[in-house]
Amino acid sequence: MKLYQMADVVRYPRMTTDEIRSTFLLEDLYKPGSIELAYVDLDRTVIGFAAPTTTALRLETTPELRASYFLERREIGIFNVGGKGKVTVDGNVFSVEKLDCVYAGRGSKEVVFESESADAPAAFYLLSYPAHAEYPAAMKKFSELEPLNLGSVETCNKRSIYKAIYADGIKSCQLVMGFTLLNEGSNWNTMPPHTHMRRSEVYLYFNVDPAHRVVHLMGPPQETRHLVVADKQVVVSPGWSIHAGVGTKAYGFCWGMGGENQAYDDMDGVGIVDLK
Repeated sequence: MKLYQMADVVRYPRMTTDEIRSTFLLEDLYKPGSIELAYVDLDRTVIGFAAPTTTALRLETTPELRASYFLERREIGIFNVGGKGKVTVDGNVFSVEKLDCVYAGRGSKEVVFESESADAPAAFYLLSYPAHAEYPAAMKKFSELEPLNLGSVETCNKRSIYKAIYADGIKSCQLVMGFTLLNEGSNWNTMPPHTHMRRSEVYLYFNVDPAHRVVHLMGPPQETRHLVVADKQVVVSPGWSIHAGVGTKAYGFCWGMGGENQAYDDMDGVGIVDLK
């Protein structure tokens, strides 16, 4: 498990491109046939990918957690951006297709990932936060989610937001998780942008064509920088940073948050004309 220590708003303006990328961008989490994890000191976030191919993969604890099993004091959201697979939580088997979301709560001792076919393997994105309460394992199918439609064609940000783990969906301790799909011809996400000091946020970009990229905007509204992001790469966004992006081709992104509350609309808006 690789450790990431976030820079603060004081150090941030002096960082080079390489320093910004090595701090805020997780580039190599997706590796077929393995589980890869990163520990971010911001809100004690664990981010990863489980990418089973021919054999099942078991979520094991790591020395960094000082826990007898991974979810001893944690909860986890699991979002599939690949082919069909299975997630088994303490004997409960969930059949998971692309864009389905599974939750496993604190106290779940065994989490196992499998792909239905090695030729079209599942790709399970993992997002975990500490938890002080226990909630049962659950799944939301993509077909069960009601989209929230935002934006317009005129502003190139017509998009559908799907909330899976939140106060009115799958119950959790502090984890909030969902994803956004952009309409054809729209490329901007989360524009106008916002910040929220009460929660950190993590973005997974997926369905990004290998020949294309997403330009992710970050930083304080008056001193922005950018990250050029490829498929299955992850951006960590501190509470002081905006998080928005524009793709050179259609894409999707999974957003997840942990922190003070679970109110999806708890955000501090930033005007587009105020960005610098």
